Amino acid sequence: MKIAIAILNWNGAELLKRYLPSVIEHSTEADVYVIDNASTDSSIALLKTSYPTVRLIELPQNFGYAGGYNKGLKQIEADVFCLLNSDVEVTKNWLRPIINLYATNKEVAIVQPKILDATHRDRFEYAGAAGGYLDMLGYPFCRGRIFQHVERDEGQYDDKVDIFWASGACFFIKSHLFWKLGAFDTDYFAHQEEIDLCWRANNAGKSVVYIGKSCVYHLGGGTLKEASPQKTYLNFRNSLFSILKNVPIGRALFIIWLRLLLDGLAALRFAAQGKLRHVVAVLHAHISFYGSFRSMYGKRETTNFILKYYLVKSIVWSHFVHQVNNFNNLVKD
Repeated sequence: MKIAIAILNWNGAELLKRYLPSVIEHSTEADVYVIDNASTDSSIALLKTSYPTVRLIELPQNFGYAGGYNKGLKQIEADVFCLLNSDVEVTKNWLRPIINLYATNKEVAIVQPKILDATHRDRFEYAGAAGGYLDMLGYPFCRGRIFQHVERDEGQYDDKVDIFWASGACFFIKSHLFWKLGAFDTDYFAHQEEIDLCWRANNAGKSVVYIGKSCVYHLGGGTLKEASPQKTYLNFRNSLFSILKNVPIGRALFIIWLRLLLDGLAALRFAAQGKLRHVVAVLHAHISFYGSFRSMYGKRETTNFILKYYLVKSIVWSHFVHQVNNFNNLVKD
């Protein structure tokens, strides 16, 4: 099995200095590539002088996360692509459980490792944590976090389990499936395009798996900070894109109507916090979504709308119970 680790970079020279050495050291089973989105900092010079074993793919402009990977991966030959953020530190033998999983289970298509916080190394990282799911309104959530709270890693998710979506910070996908699904939707530009890709994989009956025996550390916010209005805009808009594209139309329109109300409440909350730029971002997200409605509708999956991602009561309940138990333990301590 030939694995290619593809790191998308845009003006991330400092992140490459900090995190690329761990990838090179602990990924001898794979080829390492950096796809550069037309950086204007010292990234190219750094890669050419300090990391000659890394294969460099230079793109003529910044195509964003989705477009950058789509164009860069066309130049890579491998059985499995690993899409890895430039702000991720990998660990010793991190590839071995994933290689074994692909070798022993031919049905597995997409895999995510455990993702911990690079700054609080005993806690899960917000984006991805221990595998992603969707609630009944299409909002993404993860094992290992609920709302803004992230859990401490105590081995509770050192398992192998089917999930609905894998984090774009670090996930593996069979190359032939990536292209068969149509790659990333470049209209997303960045944020939640991996959820859309996994959604399409689920609709095609493919398996998305989390494996906790493989572990990486993610800094997070390396491209857009958590408080960025641009991130708010992309997350709100792109989530609506995914619902329209991947859900049976009657249910999709009902969910979008509910999301309009709920996103309005989110905007009011931003206003109460004095975050007026985020209010504008939510408004802009909806204007952009409705302006793109026709084109997104044209991308809809036409067959195999699998509704298992709405049947998450047991998952949500067990997640809630785990959080209550954690709270009770804290109170007792």
